[in-house]
Amino acid sequence: MKKITSLLVLLLVLASCGKRQTREMLTSGDYDNAIQNAVEGLRGNKTAKGKQDYVYMLEEAFAKAKERDLRNINVWFKDANPQNLEKIYNTYVQLNSRQESIRPLLPLKLLKEGRNAIFPFDDYSDQIVSSKNALAKYLYDNSKALLINKDKNVLRRAYDDLVYLKNLSPGFKDTDKLIEEARFKGTDFVSVYTKNETNMVIPVRLENDLLDFSTLGLNDKWTVYHSNRQKGIDYDYGMIVNFRQINISPEQVREKELQKEKVIKVGVKNLLNANGQVVRDSLGNPIKVDDMRTVRATVYEFAQFKACQVNAKVDYIDFRNNQLLQTFPLESEFVFNHMYSRLKGDKRACEQEYYPNFERRAVPFPSNEQMVYDTGNDLKNKLKDIITRNKFRR
Repeated sequence: MKKITSLLVLLLVLASCGKRQTREMLTSGDYDNAIQNAVEGLRGNKTAKGKQDYVYMLEEAFAKAKERDLRNINVWFKDANPQNLEKIYNTYVQLNSRQESIRPLLPLKLLKEGRNAIFPFDDYSDQIVSSKNALAKYLYDNSKALLINKDKNVLRRAYDDLVYLKNLSPGFKDTDKLIEEARFKGTDFVSVYTKNETNMVIPVRLENDLLDFSTLGLNDKWTVYHSNRQKGIDYDYGMIVNFRQINISPEQVREKELQKEKVIKVGVKNLLNANGQVVRDSLGNPIKVDDMRTVRATVYEFAQFKACQVNAKVDYIDFRNNQLLQTFPLESEFVFNHMYSRLKGDKRACEQEYYPNFERRAVPFPSNEQMVYDTGNDLKNKLKDIITRNKFRR
């Protein structure tokens, strides 16, 4: 019983909060949210006495919202500004949607007054169609006029309007064709290429991998990178990966000699007393103990080492005025390091971590070209980071 009472109290508190919130929305002019709250509150038992406040607030909010919207539409028509066409269309849609949200609840009775709540509904279908057609025509004509502009931001605005037009009126004239035109004209095309200021030959496959932007996923809605220039495209920007210095260390083999010693168990033996006699237990059996031996080994550890460091810079160029926009350092290092070991003595004197090295042998050092190429993955990731953090157009 106590739990049931507590639940009823909680429900009453929630209902009271809902009504108070709806009233606050209504008095602040937030009519549509007040309507939504009231509609939610009336779902279920709409005839309950406790729901009467919602009915009154719904009636009042609907009347005020309708009056406000029709007044705004009248002002926009008088203003005759084509940019108001979207507001007019959306408001007619809102007037109709508001009615449809209330319609399933009707009739709603006001018990004290002995009448049904009044919701004067209107048919807005003609206004919705005519305002949508007017808006579609304006979007089409205005976007078409914007497409002759050279400003990329204006062209992108035209693209957004055309996409909106396509969603508003699918199949409207040649909207799809204009969308593609706006996308192409609004896109920044970036020509990417390399320069070599070092005294070494840059491996062709490194250049190809570095400039393979299809694997970087850097093309976005309005920026496309080309490592090979294409006909019919006026490039807006250039990105130059300029190799400035390549340092490659000599091939080195570093040798280290390690002495290892360990006491290990090699078996069991009889326990002897101080006189060299076998010690026996109470049953006369010899007592056994671990047979421990000291084993020794010499480990000759070899490390093959070769390092390559590539220093470059990335230049952003504005082709419209041939100005340098930004420069970013780009550095990478690759280290070839191969370990192997030789053993003299008892292997058991060594820790397990040495064992794999005993199976290895010396290997050929990579060529200088291979060392430069092996810096590629790191260079590519750093180049991607530079591009991701530093857009050409902000």
